[in-house]
Amino acid sequence: MTNATAIDFYWRPGCPFCSGLEKSLNAMQIPLAKHNIWDNPDHAATVRSIADGNETVPTVVVGDLKMVNPRPDEVLAAMSDQTPHLIPEGVEVPEPGRAARMINKLLG
Repeated sequence: MTNATAIDFYWRPGCPFCSGLEKSLNAMQIPLAKHNIWDNPDHAATVRSIADGNETVPTVVVGDLKMVNPRPDEVLAAMSDQTPHLIPEGVEVPEPGRAARMINKLLG
């Protein structure tokens, strides 16, 4: 668990996947630290280090967890583990699906 004040959200202008995820997270009032990879070479380098050398966005970092093009429910699940203090009151973290429950059971 980390004491972060926001999750790191790496994006670029014109990316429809970035816009969609940002819209969903904003609707839940999730605090975002936005990083435009076209404005800062260090941000682009961070994304490349996470996305196997690619500049695939959105890339989201929640504590120690790094995700490339995650769904909103995946971001919430990561937040419940890494930054539960950032989940606004009233926002429910979805239960893992059947496959995720099976994997969790197998991995203990």
